[in-house]
Amino acid sequence: MRSQSYLRRCASVGAIAGAAFAFATAAMAEGPAMVSGPGADPECFRPQSADTKYFQWPAKEGPYSIALVNGFIANDWRVQMIRVAKAYAEQASVAADIEEFKVVSVGEDIAAQIAAANNFIDQGFDAVIINANNTAAFGAVVRKANDAGVVLLSFDNVIDSDEQIAINVDQKGLGVMAGEFLLAQTTADPAKFLHVRGPAGQPVDVARNEGFHEAIDASGRTVEVIDVVGNWAPGDAQKVTADAIAAGNVFDGIYVQGGSQGTATAMLDAGKFVVPITGETENGFRMICNEKGLTCQSGGTGPAQSSVTVKTAIAALKGEKIPQEIALPTSISYSPFEVGVDVFPDLAGSFFAGNNFEACNIGFTAEEIAAQTGDNN
Repeated sequence: MRSQSYLRRCASVGAIAGAAFAFATAAMAEGPAMVSGPGADPECFRPQSADTKYFQWPAKEGPYSIALVNGFIANDWRVQMIRVAKAYAEQASVAADIEEFKVVSVGEDIAAQIAAANNFIDQGFDAVIINANNTAAFGAVVRKANDAGVVLLSFDNVIDSDEQIAINVDQKGLGVMAGEFLLAQTTADPAKFLHVRGPAGQPVDVARNEGFHEAIDASGRTVEVIDVVGNWAPGDAQKVTADAIAAGNVFDGIYVQGGSQGTATAMLDAGKFVVPITGETENGFRMICNEKGLTCQSGGTGPAQSSVTVKTAIAALKGEKIPQEIALPTSISYSPFEVGVDVFPDLAGSFFAGNNFEACNIGFTAEEIAAQTGDNN
């Protein structure tokens, strides 16, 4: 017997035509109702604030078809994020609820990402998950999903709409913590900080930059910030850091949003100064901090937030009450990093910590992650 999910998708792309098909589709289409809390699994699906509203979709019979539409993929975080999402979908307790889990990455092309999301909606997928290239560009996609009765969710780079589920850590707060850490590590006044940023225009980069400057402005101290674009990639971060130092700059602290091991390597290779660094959760960065005795803060957004989003999608499809904005915990650690807990010398430097969300009963072994790829499927 075919599942309800399969039959719905066949209906959406099959040969049924004309007014009868339009009437049937309209009858089935139903977006979320706004309901009162509390919601399901409050330890995992923690509302962003006391004012967060709750959604409830009509319960659907599973198993479900779920799609993940990824954007920018030029760094290993995105690859690992896809790997843990696939690994989660294959865990026995989860696989029973999933008929099909599709992943597509479109690079930095906003139009292509919108088209991919719309395509999955048109195919009749039960839920579509988006890590948005442009958070303001998906309003029409949200409306289309709601009209079609498709659960739409975004995470990491979340969509600017309160009519879909948004799952994220406090990205601006990460920038604030970076600024406060560097300010606490130096008494220089005036001071000079290097900020190795992500891809231009990426919402996460914008939010972290705002938080970084907010912390500096609140301190009342005089700080010059030199911005360079490292694209969250180790090679790019190493090059732009080396170029900034070669230009004669001497920094009192460095904030690198991603590609942190590249920035640390460039500083050490230059041999002109050694200063505190606050970076992402890359394993290689933490290993360098330990090996060289650097003063480091390492924090960010765990790749497994994609798995939390899949879990949320399934709960929503089952008719559970879900907060419109779900707040995930931020992972922050300080050097020296504890081996086997915060840093993993036996794993690749490109590995990101933050693959476990205990409150959601989500966790992975290195073997589970390594068994997956970041490829489209």
